[in-house]
Amino acid sequence: MAGVIGITTGDPAGIGPEIIRAALASGKLDPGFEYRTIGDARDVVAGQPAERTARAAIDALEESARLAIAGEIAAVVTGPIHKARSQHAGFEFPGQTEFFAARAGVTNFAMLLTGGALTVALVTAHVPLCEVPALVTGAEIERVGMLLADFLQSRLGWNKPVRIAVAGLNPHAGESGALGREEIETIAPAAVRLGGRLRDRAIITGPLPPDTLFFRAVNGEFDGVLCMYHDQGLIPLKLHAFDQGVNVTLGLPFVRTSPDHGTAFEIAGRGIARPDSMIAAINLAGELARKRSQT
Repeated sequence: MAGVIGITTGDPAGIGPEIIRAALASGKLDPGFEYRTIGDARDVVAGQPAERTARAAIDALEESARLAIAGEIAAVVTGPIHKARSQHAGFEFPGQTEFFAARAGVTNFAMLLTGGALTVALVTAHVPLCEVPALVTGAEIERVGMLLADFLQSRLGWNKPVRIAVAGLNPHAGESGALGREEIETIAPAAVRLGGRLRDRAIITGPLPPDTLFFRAVNGEFDGVLCMYHDQGLIPLKLHAFDQGVNVTLGLPFVRTSPDHGTAFEIAGRGIARPDSMIAAINLAGELARKRSQT
């Protein structure tokens, strides 16, 4: 047995409990792991969220973080929570990514999503769009780019350099300054420095126009994309691989993944929620945990 993977139910009024049950019964999970559900879904009516269901989701997160930090589980897979309801119930973080980073005491972390032929990492994540330009700094581009390169090299197991495309912030990557100067003044210099730091570990290309970049990535030109903001990466990822997308928190001392969808209260309990993304998240958690145990 390779270890235990803990799976939080998320908000138990959402689809979390049913997709976890379906995933565990699917026969598609790695038999080398034991799977433990974390969270209390008793006496909850599917599709009827309340403060107590949001609180139950928070309690499950706290328990999973405790178990992972103590080394009692090899990885955490988190079910979906409703951010606004959770924050109303006392959750003090923009999302689960930031929660696990805080509990682990790390500041060098990032949000990555992978599915199908796309892997994207985000320079900025859970912030309003109007705040993004000020937060897209050279230091952050380099920092998240290093984490993305580490993930790609570890997962692909290649001896050759991984290929990373850097997305522009503005339409047409700024159109040589006509549509914004962030690419000229910040992103391009950071991409050059990132390439120098990674040397023979990665080939860095960009900044490239986002409207064509993802087509090129899906067609195999790049192994990963460094995106400047949340929806820049998540919209193409979900369009391309909605039912197989997995969220990974980079930089933690333990593995944390989650399915790339929300609570879906409107369909909870109707038996139509697909477990594909949860299955993918559990299996990726096992893959990453096994790699860690071998290093």
